Amino acid sequence: MSSIHDLESALGYSFTNTLLLTQSLTHSSHANEKSTGERDNEQLEFLGDSVLGFLVSDYLFRAHPNLTEGQLSRLKGFFVSSANLVKYAERVHLGSYLQLGKGEEKTGGRMKQALLVDGLEAVLGAIYLDGGMDEARRVMLRFLEPQMEDVGGSERQLTDFKTELQEQLQSGHLGRAEYIIASEQGPDHQKLFTVEVMIEGESVARGVGLTKKAAEQAAARHALERLWAVQEKSSEALTKNG
Repeated sequence: MSSIHDLESALGYSFTNTLLLTQSLTHSSHANEKSTGERDNEQLEFLGDSVLGFLVSDYLFRAHPNLTEGQLSRLKGFFVSSANLVKYAERVHLGSYLQLGKGEEKTGGRMKQALLVDGLEAVLGAIYLDGGMDEARRVMLRFLEPQMEDVGGSERQLTDFKTELQEQLQSGHLGRAEYIIASEQGPDHQKLFTVEVMIEGESVARGVGLTKKAAEQAAARHALERLWAVQEKSSEALTKNG
């Protein structure tokens, strides 16, 4: 298992009580095999799920006061869904830190979506107990805020990121960006769209929005951010070598 200090660095939070972090990473299959009375992460997962739901609801309520209750509910459902949360668990390589029983280990438990999402929620619950709601909010927003800013008529949507992305691709002699609807949620009159932007056949970014256009603009913005990051690293490398 990787060092939990690496996980703290990836999360952007250092625990005062590291036992809470250890418990949040302990699956019941591991705890049941031990005779030392180790506690599993199920209670922390229960707590973290509630903390996450409240924090997402609070953010959406404050950031998008013009949305209806139905729109807010659909957005919250998307952001706290397992399909969305597993991406953040994978980003911090949470699977490599989980303490699993032999059975789960043999059956690929470190890559199972349910275990990763439960672990992530348990970690959030541990952060809440260790550092309070403000620290839990800070860590949660570090992952989810870029997505949540895309929806609800944000001023960012007034910028034509799609055109800007295509200009960047043309200047780099790359192909055209293609936008594919990855999913649609909700009834016909109140849908939430997830769009993937494809460049040269590769999915490079995703965006969400209450309209297809908004989701496409969000996906283009995330793709641009990736391009800019690559360009910045290349520039730094040239400066260093030069």
